[in-house]
Amino acid sequence: MRNFLDFEQPLKELEERIEKVKKSGSDKKGVPRLTRMLQGQLTKKEIEIFGSLTPWQQTQIARHPQRPSTLNYIEAFCQDFVELHGDRNFGDDQAIVCGFATFEGRSICVIGHEKGQGFKGRVKRNFGMANPEGYRKALSR
Repeated sequence: MRNFLDFEQPLKELEERIEKVKKSGSDKKGVPRLTRMLQGQLTKKEIEIFGSLTPWQQTQIARHPQRPSTLNYIEAFCQDFVELHGDRNFGDDQAIVCGFATFEGRSICVIGHEKGQGFKGRVKRNFGMANPEGYRKALSR
């Protein structure tokens, strides 16, 4: 289930209405038309809400707990990802993800922060707070 912010409540209500209509059954004549109409309203409301965000609302979206992380983007866009571990001096910082992958047929280097998913993942990744060895890992060649 999606986690909505306070200014996104109108979107939540529309999405719930769409789900209700879909669950009511597709054997009724007006269901597809009503669903399309509600989808159109949802799209208009999204454009209206996200087109005029305050700086604090933008910050809330950037910090949203369900926002995709570095590993999500790597999984979605890259192939053959090989993660590098360690900084050759002290240890491995799990908060910094660094490695090589293939993107659109080209070899690339990927570096990013990773907060982790769920409590255990966040503890493992130190809640995304890098240590000196993480920065050295990102600099290693």
